[in-house]
Amino acid sequence: MDAGLLVLRLVVGLLIAGHGVQKVSFRLGGDGLAGGTEEFRRDGFRGGRLTALAAGAGQIGSGLFLALGLLTPLAAMAAMGVMTVAGTVKRPKGLWVQNDGYEYPLVLVVVSASLALTGAGRWSADHGLGITWPVWTAVAAIAVGPASGFLTRAVLHRPASAAEGVRRARTAD
Repeated sequence: MDAGLLVLRLVVGLLIAGHGVQKVSFRLGGDGLAGGTEEFRRDGFRGGRLTALAAGAGQIGSGLFLALGLLTPLAAMAAMGVMTVAGTVKRPKGLWVQNDGYEYPLVLVVVSASLALTGAGRWSADHGLGITWPVWTAVAAIAVGPASGFLTRAVLHRPASAAEGVRRARTAD
């Protein structure tokens, strides 16, 4: 079981961190901070550069902490938050990733929730440091993570104007 948790943490954590690196730099195929800022503006978010930096930092930090198995419920909570925001952006396109849907963010939210519940395993920084997490911590992380993502969306997303809606509809065809 511990080997499986290690593999899961490493793959998922590093993918989430890599996604954050892409948002704020030219590494791993990213478009730099300017590209990440434009992505958020295109998706209808306020804040531009600060929003891109916060999302990128949240993904990098939560991903690295998940990979290490360090402060696992808190890392999972942060990962669930940023991936919930991503899911809300992709929701109008449906579930499946082939249509740019929310399938992938949903999988990352569920895996993060699972890691919060199971713990990081014996081969983790939490275990090495002797940190044990009560069940209520995982439950709180599973509630607060997605809730913070929905709250972020509600606060930072601006409704599309009629002209934007027409433009988006034309580019979707």
